[in-house]
Amino acid sequence: MAHSFASPHSTNLQNDIALDASTVIVLDFETTGLSPNQGDRAIEIGAVKLRNGIVVERFQELMNPGFRVSGFIESYTGISNQMLSSAAPCDEVMDQFADFIADYNMVAHNASFDQRFLDAELNAIGRGYNGQFACSMLIARRLYQEAPNHKLGSLISYKQIKHDGVFHRALADSEMTADLWLAMLDDLKQDHCIENAEFRLMQTITKQSKANIFRFLSNYSN
Repeated sequence: MAHSFASPHSTNLQNDIALDASTVIVLDFETTGLSPNQGDRAIEIGAVKLRNGIVVERFQELMNPGFRVSGFIESYTGISNQMLSSAAPCDEVMDQFADFIADYNMVAHNASFDQRFLDAELNAIGRGYNGQFACSMLIARRLYQEAPNHKLGSLISYKQIKHDGVFHRALADSEMTADLWLAMLDDLKQDHCIENAEFRLMQTITKQSKANIFRFLSNYSN
């Protein structure tokens, strides 16, 4: 039987995955509706893997939920029933995605939505994950209080992040969310002197009040 031993490089990577906010997986689901508890399923998953702030891998797959999606969802996402008819079933795609996640922490815009579907789809095939979630929308609400609103598209415009104009497709949305995430990390560095922000700091930011957030960041950076 072959045995593998962790090299110093792999140990450093494991530490980065656990701690570093710039080493994460940013993901987005397109779905048949709002709640897996009501029988809704995922129909597309898109994700980018960031390592030290650099995109090192992408994942994108349509998945067949086993039933026809509504005309509203077809129009909203641009994903047709014809496209889904030739897609792999959810269990096959999600098994591959569980391997892609590995031990990475995860980021999503309105993360509670994506986490619900990730949990439901992985539970259905007996898979799980070890990482934790952070929500770019909740962080943006605290850092960018003067933004007109905190929808992904509005924040992309507010931060003047370049994009190709595609929204509500999973890979495009995950790539824009990744760009927003990196912009927030850069603003923490430039505006609050927080170098190499840890993932747990990003999670903690979401729990601060809007009135207290800048005092918290000032004390954190001292």
